[in-house]
Amino acid sequence: MAQGIGSINSDYKDWEWNADAGERARLLQSPSVETVPKSGESQGNGLGATSALGAVFIVVNAALGAGLLNFPAAFSMAGGVAAGIALQMCMLIFIIGGLVILAYCSQASNERTYQEVVWAVCGKVPGVLCEVAIAVYTFGTCIAFLIIIGDQEDKIIAALVTEPEEAGSSRWYTDRKFTISITAFLLILPLSIPKEIGFQKYASSLSVIGTWYVTAVIIIKYIWPDKELVPVEIPTSPSTWTAVFNAMPTICFGFQCHVSSVPVFNSMKQPEVKTWGAVVTAAMVIALFVYTGTGVCGFLTFGAGVEQDVLLSYPSNDIPVALARAFIILCVLTSYPILHFCGRAVLEGLWLRYTGVTVEEDVVRERRRRLLQTISWFLLTLLLALFIPDIGKVISVIGGLAACFIFVFPGLCLIQAKLSEIQETRAISWWAQVSYGVFMVTLGAFIFGQTTANAIFVDLTA
Repeated sequence: MAQGIGSINSDYKDWEWNADAGERARLLQSPSVETVPKSGESQGNGLGATSALGAVFIVVNAALGAGLLNFPAAFSMAGGVAAGIALQMCMLIFIIGGLVILAYCSQASNERTYQEVVWAVCGKVPGVLCEVAIAVYTFGTCIAFLIIIGDQEDKIIAALVTEPEEAGSSRWYTDRKFTISITAFLLILPLSIPKEIGFQKYASSLSVIGTWYVTAVIIIKYIWPDKELVPVEIPTSPSTWTAVFNAMPTICFGFQCHVSSVPVFNSMKQPEVKTWGAVVTAAMVIALFVYTGTGVCGFLTFGAGVEQDVLLSYPSNDIPVALARAFIILCVLTSYPILHFCGRAVLEGLWLRYTGVTVEEDVVRERRRRLLQTISWFLLTLLLALFIPDIGKVISVIGGLAACFIFVFPGLCLIQAKLSEIQETRAISWWAQVSYGVFMVTLGAFIFGQTTANAIFVDLTA
């Protein structure tokens, strides 16, 4: 991309922007990333602590997660292996492009988080919309995590309870609503209250190991299937041409690591756009292999009858799968507080910016507000998780928002950055980049609109 940027829109005064509000908003970053203080001298001078290889690992860590459980169902919706892989490959071009654009705009604007880049480059309205979208996305993801916990605990309890269940004889302590609630109150809520969550970075490595283990189990179970597994129908084409688009939310949800990518870029020893392009390409290729392996093998094992959460398709008494369920529970138990922390940080940044109050003046009220925000967030997500048992319905909603982070906001940033360049003549490359940004915004808006409309009129009204 051309480097001849004359000015980037960084006027925050429309909403009484102050440095303290920016510091609060900067809390939204990967807990595994250590960044240097923002200054005009820190960009590109090698003060970061993360090597290129380390950045690859962090981006892979941010991309991989419990979303892989839905990829076999996405392949089924897309119409088979060929359609699913082709859809992923096409979207991967834009996913990598969005990550590179964010790094380019971060370097140009000297901002260090996703939402600050959007604020600086695109202005107030897109900045506010971005922060609201992040808050809604993290809220919906927390709901999905609680549903996943309930799904896995149901199977684990079914394996442990050996008594035959007759109609109406299930015990109260095996009830799904009770198991989700007790797990959430005892483990998730205490981890969500602290002001800082740096300690969570030590659990992230175990979560990554768990994700790889789940993928390995699904692949091995396909290569050496259980003897009692009944042959299933394997679709080779989508039921309708629009059914392909129903797989997009899952793919967007799975590959969305863009919100945490800007802090990762700025934490590198050499934060250069060219190096970053190689980093994210390597990371996305690794994620592609993991998601494709899970999606293909899970889909070919269960065909059109695969559950939205693929682990639910396996029998309860399968020991390797039971261990995979335990790993997934551990993964979401440590991920929920991180996502809640991100959403809370954005809400706090919006509040401080709106009121114009500095962090130093607001210490006492911050504690009370943090407790109120945490408890309200926790109770609302728990309540919704208890009455929305199908994770596919949640993914269909937040997957559309993920498309905004992957396509819409990076596309807007690229358009505005190129329009802000001071040039006497505009070369073909300039027009190509602007056209690319327009296409990204259009594609992202289409995915968001189509998936959201489908979620509202089909899934949520069913």
